[in-house]
Amino acid sequence: MRNQILQRIRDLLESESVARILAWKQGDFPNLTEPFVFTTLEQLENLVYDKFCAANLSKYLITLGEQEGTTLILLKPCDTYSFNQLVKERQIRREAVYIVGVSCNGNVALEELEEKGLLERCTVCDKNEHIVYDELICNGGKRQANNRFKEVLEVEAMGCDSRYNFWQKELRRCIRCNACRNACPSCHCKKCVFDNNKYEINQKANADSFEEQMFHIIRAYHVAGRCTDCGECCRVCPQKIKLNLLNRKFIKDINEFYGEFQAGANLASTNPLADFDAHRDGEVTHV
Repeated sequence: MRNQILQRIRDLLESESVARILAWKQGDFPNLTEPFVFTTLEQLENLVYDKFCAANLSKYLITLGEQEGTTLILLKPCDTYSFNQLVKERQIRREAVYIVGVSCNGNVALEELEEKGLLERCTVCDKNEHIVYDELICNGGKRQANNRFKEVLEVEAMGCDSRYNFWQKELRRCIRCNACRNACPSCHCKKCVFDNNKYEINQKANADSFEEQMFHIIRAYHVAGRCTDCGECCRVCPQKIKLNLLNRKFIKDINEFYGEFQAGANLASTNPLADFDAHRDGEVTHV
């Protein structure tokens, strides 16, 4: 597939149909890839696309979209939901982006550069088709999705003390590196409420156990109804905190209270927590 991708984007870059390519290149270590903006034909020799290209590139368009010319982006099926959500929230100008859809059979999880099976998000992913694109190199993917709410139900089934201890164990590992926030497509505030510059601490809060935990709880509320379950927060967390469970708990509850909803799936719909009619049939009803 890499050869197909290269041939097509070479043609588009050479004809000046696009100004830049947002894709992946080989990282500093084996099995590691990293997002990269290609602007010349020579640079494209370093482009890679394989099972290690896990990064969701959508968020990078917030900055790139401010530059002149069209940005070509490679998007996996699941990434297109994040892209759509950012368009919906007016963070990306759709007309400034050319989407090339690429197939995905799941990304590999790495520990100390060793393969450890698929990323957790890929084992429960049911997003096998691109919902937005300008052209497809190869559509969809082949994998069997499992119940993504299985672990959420297990946590819900715990007693209050056990559930409290579970989250204490998870969240106390936080080192406030902000990797989850920086990678999350739904976290795009220019100034985060948790940033603290008073003591010349850039992008950090004064860390203590309470604030570390509140950071994640407040962030989960912040992205509720907008989280596409892309799993970037968990993928980039150096402490392997199960942040996906917080987000999926909100997704599960929204589905139960407002009806099935997938963030980013439909540009015309509004987010469940932002649109309601308190008088329809005497109940608060999602539109």
